[in-house]
Amino acid sequence: MRKITLALSAACLLFSLSHPVVAQASSPTPLYSGTTAAKLAEQAPIHWVSVAQIENSLMGRPPMAVGFDIDDTVLFSSPGFWRGKKTFSPDSEAYLKNPAFWQQMNNGWDEFSIPKESARALIAVHLKRGDQIWFITGRSQTKTESVTKTLQDAFMIPAANMNPVVFTGEQSRQNSKVATLEQKQIKIYYGDADSDITAARDAGARGIRVLRASNSTYKPLPQAGAFGEEVVVNSEY
Repeated sequence: MRKITLALSAACLLFSLSHPVVAQASSPTPLYSGTTAAKLAEQAPIHWVSVAQIENSLMGRPPMAVGFDIDDTVLFSSPGFWRGKKTFSPDSEAYLKNPAFWQQMNNGWDEFSIPKESARALIAVHLKRGDQIWFITGRSQTKTESVTKTLQDAFMIPAANMNPVVFTGEQSRQNSKVATLEQKQIKIYYGDADSDITAARDAGARGIRVLRASNSTYKPLPQAGAFGEEVVVNSEY
Protein backbone atom coordinates (compact mmCIF):
# COMPACT_ATOMS: atom_id res chain seq x y z
CA MET A 1 0.00 0.00 0.00
CA ARG A 2 2.85 2.37 0.90
CA LYS A 3 4.51 1.73 -2.49
CA ILE A 4 1.26 2.59 -4.30
CA THR A 5 0.89 5.85 -2.30
CA LEU A 6 4.46 6.91 -3.11
CA ALA A 7 3.92 6.13 -6.78
CA LEU A 8 0.78 8.24 -6.92
CA SER A 9 2.56 11.15 -5.17
CA ALA A 10 5.41 11.01 -7.66
CA ALA A 11 2.99 11.00 -10.57
CA CYS A 12 1.16 14.05 -9.21
CA LEU A 13 4.46 15.89 -8.78
CA LEU A 14 5.53 15.15 -12.36
CA PHE A 15 2.14 16.32 -13.65
CA SER A 16 2.37 19.63 -11.76
CA LEU A 17 5.89 20.30 -13.04
CA SER A 18 4.88 19.63 -16.63
CA HIS A 19 1.84 21.93 -16.38
CA PRO A 20 3.02 25.23 -14.86
CA VAL A 21 0.39 27.76 -13.79
CA VAL A 22 0.16 30.65 -16.24
CA ALA A 23 0.04 34.05 -14.50
CA GLN A 24 -2.59 36.52 -15.62
CA ALA A 25 -0.28 39.38 -16.57
CA SER A 26 -3.19 41.60 -17.54
CA SER A 27 -4.68 41.55 -14.02
CA PRO A 28 -1.99 42.15 -11.37
CA THR A 29 -3.02 41.29 -7.84
CA PRO A 30 -3.39 44.52 -5.85
CA LEU A 31 -1.29 44.81 -2.72
CA TYR A 32 -4.19 46.69 -1.13
CA SER A 33 -7.20 48.51 -2.44
CA GLY A 34 -6.29 51.32 -4.77
CA THR A 35 -2.74 50.39 -5.82
CA THR A 36 -0.66 47.77 -7.59
CA ALA A 37 2.99 46.84 -7.64
CA ALA A 38 3.38 48.79 -10.89
CA LYS A 39 1.91 51.93 -9.36
CA LEU A 40 4.15 51.63 -6.32
CA ALA A 41 7.19 51.35 -8.58
CA GLU A 42 6.28 54.67 -10.18
CA GLN A 43 5.79 56.47 -6.85
CA ALA A 44 8.29 59.18 -6.03
CA PRO A 45 10.51 58.51 -3.01
CA ILE A 46 9.15 59.88 0.27
CA HIS A 47 11.39 61.83 2.63
CA TRP A 48 10.58 59.92 5.80
CA VAL A 49 11.79 61.35 9.11
CA SER A 50 11.50 60.11 12.67
CA VAL A 51 10.77 62.23 15.73
CA ALA A 52 14.35 61.62 16.83
CA GLN A 53 15.69 62.92 13.50
CA ILE A 54 13.60 66.07 13.82
CA GLU A 55 14.93 66.59 17.32
CA ASN A 56 18.51 66.10 16.15
CA SER A 57 18.01 68.63 13.35
CA LEU A 58 17.16 71.26 15.97
CA MET A 59 20.19 70.70 18.19
CA GLY A 60 21.99 73.94 18.98
CA ARG A 61 19.13 76.12 17.80
CA PRO A 62 17.49 78.54 20.28
CA PRO A 63 13.84 78.15 21.34
CA MET A 64 11.39 79.05 18.60
CA ALA A 65 7.68 79.20 17.82
CA VAL A 66 6.27 76.02 16.28
CA GLY A 67 2.76 75.38 14.99
CA PHE A 68 0.46 72.39 14.72
CA ASP A 69 -2.72 71.85 12.76
CA ILE A 70 -5.37 70.15 14.92
CA ASP A 71 -7.69 67.76 13.09
CA ASP A 72 -5.92 64.58 11.92
CA THR A 73 -2.59 66.10 12.97
CA VAL A 74 -2.70 66.11 16.77
CA LEU A 75 -6.26 64.84 17.31
CA PHE A 76 -8.18 62.02 15.65
CA SER A 77 -11.37 64.09 15.72
CA SER A 78 -13.47 62.19 13.21
CA PRO A 79 -16.04 61.11 15.85
CA GLY A 80 -17.14 64.73 16.33
CA PHE A 81 -17.28 65.42 12.61
CA TRP A 82 -19.20 62.18 12.05
CA ARG A 83 -21.75 63.21 14.65
CA GLY A 84 -21.96 66.68 13.14
CA LYS A 85 -22.75 65.32 9.70
CA LYS A 86 -25.41 62.96 11.08
CA THR A 87 -26.95 65.76 13.14
CA PHE A 88 -26.89 68.72 10.76
CA SER A 89 -26.63 67.42 7.17
CA PRO A 90 -26.74 63.62 6.76
CA ASP A 91 -26.77 63.82 2.96
CA SER A 92 -24.17 66.53 2.36
CA GLU A 93 -21.15 68.38 3.71
CA ALA A 94 -23.25 71.46 4.47
CA TYR A 95 -22.69 70.98 8.20
CA LEU A 96 -19.15 72.31 7.73
CA LYS A 97 -20.63 75.73 7.00
CA ASN A 98 -23.13 75.59 9.85
CA PRO A 99 -22.19 77.78 12.86
CA ALA A 100 -24.26 75.48 15.12
CA PHE A 101 -21.96 72.57 14.29
CA TRP A 102 -18.81 74.53 15.01
CA GLN A 103 -20.24 75.78 18.30
CA GLN A 104 -20.70 72.15 19.36
CA MET A 105 -17.39 70.95 17.95
CA ASN A 106 -15.36 73.72 19.60
CA ASN A 107 -17.17 73.42 22.93
CA GLY A 108 -17.21 69.82 24.01
CA TRP A 109 -17.26 67.38 21.13
CA ASP A 110 -13.48 67.09 21.27
CA GLU A 111 -14.08 64.96 24.35
CA PHE A 112 -14.64 62.21 21.77
CA SER A 113 -11.38 63.03 19.95
CA ILE A 114 -8.34 60.83 20.49
CA PRO A 115 -4.92 62.49 20.98
CA LYS A 116 -2.42 61.03 18.51
CA GLU A 117 0.66 59.37 19.99
CA SER A 118 2.87 60.82 17.27
CA ALA A 119 1.71 64.29 18.33
CA ARG A 120 2.58 63.51 21.96
CA ALA A 121 6.12 62.64 20.90
CA LEU A 122 6.54 65.72 18.71
CA ILE A 123 5.12 68.13 21.28
CA ALA A 124 7.32 66.59 23.99
CA VAL A 125 10.40 67.32 21.88
CA HIS A 126 9.45 70.97 21.48
CA LEU A 127 8.53 71.38 25.14
CA LYS A 128 11.93 70.00 26.14
CA ARG A 129 13.52 72.64 23.94
CA GLY A 130 11.39 75.41 25.50
CA ASP A 131 9.60 76.19 22.22
CA GLN A 132 6.34 78.14 22.08
CA ILE A 133 3.44 75.94 20.94
CA TRP A 134 0.72 77.30 18.64
CA PHE A 135 -2.28 75.38 17.33
CA ILE A 136 -3.50 76.89 14.07
CA THR A 137 -6.61 75.26 12.64
CA GLY A 138 -8.93 75.65 9.68
CA ARG A 139 -11.93 75.28 11.99
CA SER A 140 -14.38 78.17 12.10
CA GLN A 141 -14.15 80.48 15.07
CA THR A 142 -16.96 80.46 17.63
CA LYS A 143 -18.01 82.81 20.43
CA THR A 144 -16.55 80.44 23.00
CA GLU A 145 -14.18 77.49 22.72
CA SER A 146 -12.74 74.77 24.93
CA VAL A 147 -10.29 73.45 22.34
CA THR A 148 -7.35 75.29 23.87
CA LYS A 149 -7.86 73.70 27.29
CA THR A 150 -8.53 70.29 25.74
CA LEU A 151 -5.21 70.38 23.90
CA GLN A 152 -3.29 71.78 26.84
CA ASP A 153 -4.59 69.03 29.10
CA ALA A 154 -4.23 66.22 26.55
CA PHE A 155 -0.60 67.02 25.79
CA MET A 156 0.35 68.36 29.24
CA ILE A 157 1.58 71.69 27.91
CA PRO A 158 2.69 74.18 30.58
CA ALA A 159 0.94 77.55 30.51
CA ALA A 160 4.26 79.24 29.73
CA ASN A 161 4.52 77.34 26.42
CA MET A 162 0.83 77.30 25.47
CA ASN A 163 -1.03 79.86 23.37
CA PRO A 164 -4.74 80.18 22.53
CA VAL A 165 -5.87 78.24 19.47
CA VAL A 166 -5.99 80.32 16.29
CA PHE A 167 -9.05 79.64 14.10
CA THR A 168 -8.71 80.44 10.38
CA GLY A 169 -11.88 78.88 8.91
CA GLU A 170 -14.28 80.51 6.47
CA GLN A 171 -16.43 81.98 9.21
CA SER A 172 -13.49 83.09 11.34
CA ARG A 173 -12.43 86.67 11.69
CA GLN A 174 -8.81 85.64 12.03
CA ASN A 175 -6.27 85.89 9.23
CA SER A 176 -5.39 83.06 6.90
CA LYS A 177 -2.98 80.33 7.93
CA VAL A 178 -0.18 81.91 5.91
CA ALA A 179 -0.66 85.31 7.55
CA THR A 180 -0.90 83.71 11.00
CA LEU A 181 2.28 81.71 10.51
CA GLU A 182 4.05 84.89 9.50
CA GLN A 183 2.62 86.95 12.36
CA LYS A 184 3.55 84.36 14.99
CA GLN A 185 6.96 83.83 13.38
CA ILE A 186 6.37 80.09 13.18
CA LYS A 187 9.53 78.24 12.16
CA ILE A 188 8.05 74.73 11.87
CA TYR A 189 4.47 73.83 11.06
CA TYR A 190 3.08 70.29 11.26
CA GLY A 191 -0.02 69.31 9.30
CA ASP A 192 -1.74 66.46 7.50
CA ALA A 193 -3.25 68.36 4.56
CA ASP A 194 -1.60 69.61 1.38
CA SER A 195 -2.73 73.12 2.32
CA ASP A 196 -0.78 72.87 5.59
CA ILE A 197 2.45 72.19 3.72
CA THR A 198 1.90 74.89 1.11
CA ALA A 199 0.91 77.43 3.78
CA ALA A 200 4.10 76.70 5.71
CA ARG A 201 6.23 77.14 2.61
CA ASP A 202 4.45 80.35 1.61
CA ALA A 203 5.18 81.71 5.10
CA GLY A 204 8.83 80.68 4.95
CA ALA A 205 8.40 77.95 7.57
CA ARG A 206 9.51 74.32 7.54
CA GLY A 207 6.42 72.28 6.69
CA ILE A 208 6.43 68.72 8.03
CA ARG A 209 3.70 66.25 7.09
CA VAL A 210 1.86 64.16 9.68
CA LEU A 211 -0.02 61.18 8.23
CA ARG A 212 -3.81 61.25 8.29
CA ALA A 213 -5.37 58.05 9.64
CA SER A 214 -6.91 55.93 6.90
CA ASN A 215 -10.23 55.76 8.77
CA SER A 216 -10.54 59.54 9.02
CA THR A 217 -13.82 61.01 7.79
CA TYR A 218 -11.79 63.61 5.88
CA LYS A 219 -11.50 62.09 2.41
CA PRO A 220 -9.77 61.70 0.05
CA LEU A 221 -6.53 61.01 1.85
CA PRO A 222 -3.70 63.32 0.73
CA GLN A 223 -0.59 61.95 -0.95
CA ALA A 224 2.14 62.21 1.65
CA GLY A 225 5.38 63.54 0.21
CA ALA A 226 3.65 65.14 -2.78
CA PHE A 227 5.73 68.30 -2.38
CA GLY A 228 8.97 66.59 -1.42
CA GLU A 229 8.33 67.55 2.20
CA GLU A 230 9.46 65.62 5.25
CA VAL A 231 6.90 63.05 6.41
CA VAL A 232 6.85 61.78 9.99
CA VAL A 233 7.03 58.00 9.96
CA ASN A 234 4.27 56.07 11.80
CA SER A 235 2.34 59.29 12.42
CA GLU A 236 -1.08 58.05 11.35
CA TYR A 237 -1.86 57.31 14.98
